Amino acid sequence: MINFKTLTYLNRKIAFCFLSILLLLNSCHKIEPGNKKTDQNAVEVKILGTLQDGGMPHLGCTKDCCKEFFEKGYSNKRVVSLGISDNKEKRNYLIEASPDISAQLNNLLNDKSKTLNGIFITHAHIGHYSGLIHLGREVAHTSKIPLYIMPKMTEFILSNGPWNQLVELQNVELKKLFDGKEQKLTENLKITPIKVPHRDEYSETVGFKIIGPEKAALFIPDIDKWDKWEKSIKELIRQVDYAFIDGTFYDANEINNRDISEIPHPFIIESFQLFNDLNALDKKKIYFIHLNHTNPAINKESDAYKAIKSKGYNVAELGSVFSL
Repeated sequence: MINFKTLTYLNRKIAFCFLSILLLLNSCHKIEPGNKKTDQNAVEVKILGTLQDGGMPHLGCTKDCCKEFFEKGYSNKRVVSLGISDNKEKRNYLIEASPDISAQLNNLLNDKSKTLNGIFITHAHIGHYSGLIHLGREVAHTSKIPLYIMPKMTEFILSNGPWNQLVELQNVELKKLFDGKEQKLTENLKITPIKVPHRDEYSETVGFKIIGPEKAALFIPDIDKWDKWEKSIKELIRQVDYAFIDGTFYDANEINNRDISEIPHPFIIESFQLFNDLNALDKKKIYFIHLNHTNPAINKESDAYKAIKSKGYNVAELGSVFSL
């Protein structure tokens, strides 16, 4: 402790200044994105899932990555999904209707206004839309939940059961999106679909740019190799504050039972090379998401995870919250 009685006037002033600085630093310490408390007036993005479509444990996997979860009989890991909340307007949106939609909606709405105001879907691969089945009369039997989808995805829903039954029973209300056309959800929240190259068997594939009152986020969970895209992912990263991008595979070594040409996601190590000339602040915006069950970066103790962090990037974590 400092004994102020023994200090000269000048020394007392210096001591007071020193203590003031310490108190200021203590009260204004930096809160890392993803670890902040909910701001009741903010627009926020919440990570509701980080894994590739098949989740974890993954059907048919006999590797160590899934063995523990099969033995336990459960996993608290979730398939990729984002929640978006405008807390001031008490409106909540879901990006992706994953197989884990029940737990994810509970997570999103638990401390909110208990209402879901819309669902956005990137494409028609099972991990991104199959959760819609829970909106039907066998489960929630929802009423006119706005479903924001692209034109080809709209045709797929309307032309195939059981998805068209959701429309017939008015469980969902289709809202058509268009590439590059901004959708205004509230005064403080806008979202823009961005078409990306991917295996489009049933629908086109999009990412989303999510725009809040102060910041913006990019969400591209699925894409083929970066060089197949006419847009510059680096330029898009520079335009936003957070970039949640395809990190399905760390490298080719983890896929030894599939033809890798059938699943041409950009390896994380390839993204390292592409993003090498980004500055440190832009690299820090990047959060790899949509991780396959084989991806070693799921494990924080792995060399892959440590390499990602050492190079200035991040791995998306379940439950992290980002203010826009």
